[in-house]
Amino acid sequence: MDFEFLIKTTERLLLICIAIATVCATVIEISTLIIDREVELADLLLLFIYTEVLGMVGVFYRSGSIPITLPLFIAITALSRMIILQGKGSDPQNLLYEAGAILMLAIAVLIIRQRSIYSLVSSKTNDKDTENYGK
Repeated sequence: MDFEFLIKTTERLLLICIAIATVCATVIEISTLIIDREVELADLLLLFIYTEVLGMVGVFYRSGSIPITLPLFIAITALSRMIILQGKGSDPQNLLYEAGAILMLAIAVLIIRQRSIYSLVSSKTNDKDTENYGK
């Protein structure tokens, strides 16, 4: 048996397990919302995190790689949810640390996206330069 095949098969099985676990957690959360007849912002953010995880699994299953921005968005959403769950009684210093972490993650996403745009522009410029080479 080929080692690469073993790795690919293991990846696929783990993706299926992650997808199933995420769907189960989503169903449990939605049923809890229905039973309690109360929806809070933290609940919606949790459902959004589940949606992002499923989206990340789908992207990885189709393309074989995960854009680095997807886990960063999940981390931003999770930190936002944590701030909301702590409520007004939490230590203000912790709130500043958590907000700073969200800001750093947002800046990281911005830098990564700008780098991607710059790479696309740079590669198009290089393509034009090589087309004109020798003319």
